[in-house]
Amino acid sequence: MASLDKCSTSNDGSSKSTEEQSSRESKLEFTEDEKNLITRMYKLVGERWSLIAGRIPGRTEAEIKEYWTSRFSVND
Repeated sequence: MASLDKCSTSNDGSSKSTEEQSSRESKLEFTEDEKNLITRMYKLVGERWSLIAGRIPGRTEAEIKEYWTSRFSVND
């Protein structure tokens, strides 16, 4: 029985990481309204990610910053 518990724990651990990854990916998908709001807020307050995230329920400062930098960063 102990080996069964270890297997289920191992399986649970890998499924959790898969769930966490897909959850993270879905959080990085933004609606058009969110994209427009981020753009407008950025023009008003700049890189004050916490202020921008405060206007979008369910979004974190890190998600907003990652969205912005992944789409609008300039590589010299």
